[in-house]
Amino acid sequence: MTLPSKSSAKSYVTTFDDFVQLADYSLMDSLNPDPDAKNDGDEHRARQVFSGHFVPVTPTPLTKPEYLTHSSSFFNELGFSDELALNDEFRRIFSGDISAARAPMRQVGWATGYALSIYGTEYTQQCPFGTGNGYGDGRAISIFEAVINGQRWEMQLKGGGPTPYCRGADGRAVLRSSVREFLAQEYMHALGVPTSRSLILYVSKSETVTRPWYSHDSSSTDPDILVDNPVAISTRVAPSFLRVGQLELFARRTRSNAHAKAKEELRMIAAHLIEREYLNDINQKLSFTDQLIELAKLFCQRLTALVASWLRVGYCQGNFNSDNCAAGGFTLDYGPFGFCEIFDVEFQPWTGGGKHFSFFNQPAAAEANFHMFWTALRPLLAENAEALEQFDEVRRGFAEEMKNQIQNMWAAKLGLDKYNEKLTTKLLELMSRAEVDYTMFFRELSHIPDDISKLKKSFYVNTSQQLDEQWQAWLKSWRDLIDGDLAEVATKMKRTNPKYTWREWLVVPAYQQAMRGDYTLVRELQEVLSHPYDEQSLEIENKYYRLKPKEYFYAGGVSHYSCSS
Repeated sequence: MTLPSKSSAKSYVTTFDDFVQLADYSLMDSLNPDPDAKNDGDEHRARQVFSGHFVPVTPTPLTKPEYLTHSSSFFNELGFSDELALNDEFRRIFSGDISAARAPMRQVGWATGYALSIYGTEYTQQCPFGTGNGYGDGRAISIFEAVINGQRWEMQLKGGGPTPYCRGADGRAVLRSSVREFLAQEYMHALGVPTSRSLILYVSKSETVTRPWYSHDSSSTDPDILVDNPVAISTRVAPSFLRVGQLELFARRTRSNAHAKAKEELRMIAAHLIEREYLNDINQKLSFTDQLIELAKLFCQRLTALVASWLRVGYCQGNFNSDNCAAGGFTLDYGPFGFCEIFDVEFQPWTGGGKHFSFFNQPAAAEANFHMFWTALRPLLAENAEALEQFDEVRRGFAEEMKNQIQNMWAAKLGLDKYNEKLTTKLLELMSRAEVDYTMFFRELSHIPDDISKLKKSFYVNTSQQLDEQWQAWLKSWRDLIDGDLAEVATKMKRTNPKYTWREWLVVPAYQQAMRGDYTLVRELQEVLSHPYDEQSLEIENKYYRLKPKEYFYAGGVSHYSCSS
């Protein structure tokens, strides 16, 4: 096996012994386990979980795991040597065989429960018991926590087998979705968008599962065939995997007096969130009440900035429920996501998402999730009227904060010092009429052309003379507003508007080849997407910087897809 070229950075974690010595389990050590759980982690059947913050559970190992790829850049950030990716014990652990763990690492992982709300409406019927007590990490099992260079990281196996929250499923992830999530997380990081990260990806050489998917050349909305897929385990990493939905779960238990410790467990999870995600931003000398107010302010800032970043790079989350909303304010859960190619404010890659989770509706979805965050924590301030009013004021200010973040984003994409509503509104209209490629258009605009002809390589349709004249008039109005040296503005715009984007029709061949044991294209994409703002070779440009071919416009599994599995 040939590894990516090593970084010049000096690594300090070169052996599995070095790695296990980093173990530091804050969640399991400071929060409550489910009192009904088995201590040995044999928790692989769906059941109701009534209390506690987590369930100890062991992952299910892949059979005949094979290394596919790892993030060399993230390994370098963590101080891990690239050779560690091929270490046998490391492979066993991150392909699900936690029996290879040794002290101070533990031979049991954990899964967490959470609630579900969609646009501020709570749901329990998705839970097989109809109570909401069976909803949570069904196939995601955290197995490791460590503090590295002053930053705490949690490592979680996606596709690690069933947990009590598996809702009767097999707990596996297929290679297709695992490749997509692995590549997407590192791509988003390279774009400068807050996100969970990808560590390493293994695929089983013998284990498969059957999933519905699309036949070749299918234009069906829903999958029309069953496909046997290799199973895989990808390791995703974040400061924590705490979600708004988790806060909701403990708030619901508090409201219903589900058990004697319900409110205390809500307070504990809120305190743990502050410690895990906001420790450097919230003064620990403040009263807990004041810390909650600061938490609300910071989460508001992070969430609005995150969604503005999504719009900047053309990302659509597809299914932005509260359980997919990280309470740390970063992108989490790359299931039915996509990137806008032909500009459409209603772009939605997921067939089950509807308009409410479409591209330009993401700010509204974010506000609904923030509302549930706010609702969940209010019981902890109920006895302090002054603090509650300050907390409520943060909620009332969300829409204005979101508006400011988005306006600043549009100004940056256009290289302007401040947002111009008339100019931006007209631009979005023209972009829609010309059916521009979202990424290519803004990248070409970053050259600050003086003639519309330079932009036409990003158009999917032939424009009329009348539309061209409107484009030319807009171009002149925009250039007149640019303040400063054009070369400097162009350089700044190119750092805001990426050249290379996620194009599903180029990702599909990569995971299809991977299913046949050829990982070359996955690794090529990994390299290209690691440098999205850079001018790359002419060969790469010709392959990856081009319009979507017409045959993929309505192709099932490419232009749209059911929730990935």
